[in-house]
Amino acid sequence: MYDMTGSIVTYNTEREDLKKVIGSFLNTDLNIKLWISDNSPSEKIKNEIKELIQEIEEEYNIKNINDKIEYIFNNSNRGYGAGHNSVIEKFGNEMSKYHLILNPDIYFEIGTLEKLFKYMEEHPKIGQIMPKVKYPNGEIQYLCKLIPTPLNLIFRRFFPLKKIKEKMDYDYEMKWSGYDKIMEVPILSGCFMFFRTEKLVSLKGFDERFFMYLEDYDLSRRMNEISETVYYPYAEIVHNHAKESYKSPKMTKIHIKSAIKYFNKWGWVFDKKRRETNKKIKENFIKSEKTR
Repeated sequence: MYDMTGSIVTYNTEREDLKKVIGSFLNTDLNIKLWISDNSPSEKIKNEIKELIQEIEEEYNIKNINDKIEYIFNNSNRGYGAGHNSVIEKFGNEMSKYHLILNPDIYFEIGTLEKLFKYMEEHPKIGQIMPKVKYPNGEIQYLCKLIPTPLNLIFRRFFPLKKIKEKMDYDYEMKWSGYDKIMEVPILSGCFMFFRTEKLVSLKGFDERFFMYLEDYDLSRRMNEISETVYYPYAEIVHNHAKESYKSPKMTKIHIKSAIKYFNKWGWVFDKKRRETNKKIKENFIKSEKTR
């Protein structure tokens, strides 16, 4: 059994981004294996992998690197979740203790995986964990979220009044927490999803009805229903987040379609579990603050 497996979904991914994320993941003493699940229209990335592996091996001094990477060409783009599912479907509970789903635009220092691994080993009730996420300039990305309402995902995106938007985000993005404490969070970002493998397999991975966007919300919410989902600020990663849906009309349409699918699945106005979970998260945080 591996200590950890990982998967990265690529689609015409920049070479340097891929080099950084692969090097970050493999630069550990943990027993690991990484899958590159390629949704690109051609096998261009496959042709670059051999050269990349050699560079990573030399730069990071990683031994037996060829045994630690496997490439899958999906021959179609069925979406982000489907790309990761093509990896998850290959193994059962005996493949690894933990599985890490990574965006290609992530990188982190040596020791980061070990911190998260150790904390998960010490807390068996946790099914998913997320570290502190920063922009390349060092600013925090507010990626801990309560379960969203339609207003959170649609109103905040298009409403022009800045003060109202900021007030909504302050609550929705849990900014009142300070992002400096370990806490349970119902929605953790899809850029870095560190799962207990047996829990991830029991949920059968992502819901492939979501081509892109909201598939991480859906999976994180389902994970929170069967285990604890936790933010751990004592490990950090860098996410070179581009917010493509804010720049591209095409990606905006995909984002809106995913939001509609999400609320059709979980409920628009009448979502009792959303209300109960968000209330519980806030109450538990207040209790933990009083006992500090």
